Amino acid sequence: MPAKHWFTMLSAACLALSLAGCGKSDKPPAAPGNPPAAQAPAPAAPQSAPAAPAAAAGGITLPNFASLVKQEGPAVVNVSAIKRGTPAPMRQGDPLYEFFRRFGGQPDMGEAPTGSVGSGFVISKDGFVLTNAHVIADMDEVSVKLTDKRQFKARVIGADVFTDVALLKIDADNVPVVKIGDPSRLEPGEWVAAIGSPFGFESSITVGVVSAIGRILPGGSYVPFIQTDVAVNPGNSGGPLFSTRGEVVGINSQIYSQTGGYMGISFAIPINIAMDIAKQLQETGKVTRGRIGVQLQELTQDLAQSLGMKNAHGVLVAAVQRNGPADRAGLRPGDVIVSVNKEQVQTAADMARLVGSAKPGSTVDVEVVREGRTAAVQVKVEAMTG
Repeated sequence: MPAKHWFTMLSAACLALSLAGCGKSDKPPAAPGNPPAAQAPAPAAPQSAPAAPAAAAGGITLPNFASLVKQEGPAVVNVSAIKRGTPAPMRQGDPLYEFFRRFGGQPDMGEAPTGSVGSGFVISKDGFVLTNAHVIADMDEVSVKLTDKRQFKARVIGADVFTDVALLKIDADNVPVVKIGDPSRLEPGEWVAAIGSPFGFESSITVGVVSAIGRILPGGSYVPFIQTDVAVNPGNSGGPLFSTRGEVVGINSQIYSQTGGYMGISFAIPINIAMDIAKQLQETGKVTRGRIGVQLQELTQDLAQSLGMKNAHGVLVAAVQRNGPADRAGLRPGDVIVSVNKEQVQTAADMARLVGSAKPGSTVDVEVVREGRTAAVQVKVEAMTG
């Protein structure tokens, strides 16, 4: 083949899609509108806007997200919050400091408000909005701006810091809503897209692929994050992560960075977890989690072999709370929990998620490996306090 043709094919094959985002900003919000009245959210059922494939050289097919942006973009909102400041005291070294120190009193130095800017998306036609809890944490006023430039003062229905999910309500009817998808259908290598307001640039879309699923992060988080290479920057926090089917599969929440900026790794909260949190917040204004009273340890291959197991599957019970639910049910240190309600357990985070989502007062079926044999134990779940 002529060299010119090889060059043309190589240039075409080098085309790629990339970019997405997450975070906070000191930019104060615009003046909010009137406070809303609380209503129960109606189920969202917009039509899917799948990304159309675009042909590329070498038989590779790249998705085209143009139709997704047109159909789902209007349901993505800008979330801004502000915290009213307190008068800043006059500091030593100020020209008037010595005057006021001698004669008493303090001048009115004004207030220094702080702000936060993020993203969100509408999940019901009567104005319920999902975003990240850290976007609105400790803020006095929250406002939501739609793509049609309408702005509303939002009421915080509730927020859960453990999953970083917050539910807002705006006084608006028949607003565009997103279509909720199924994160369990995601696979590493699959294309995804984020829409949000990185650095305040509203309605920005960035795309990439799923890097991993069920990623557990250090620091006590029990969320099995969706890891992507979608660029996540300040202002994208709380925005939706879309699949090529035009469905929201996650909420962009965190990045891994040694510089404070995007370095190729971002994390999204699976939407099924976020919707469960939103339901509890809407119904009670808080999130109730279950507990069974065990201390767990990750199971290594060496530990598994010492316990007579061929594979390191499950989590080790390191300690059992005396007279707690697990103790009363017969669980004991040295047991290896391999499933809860027939769902496999691979990590302590899996266990925390499965038990935490169980309704207090309900009973969960726990399968354990004890002294090389499998046993079934039924444990009554208690409410987590504190």
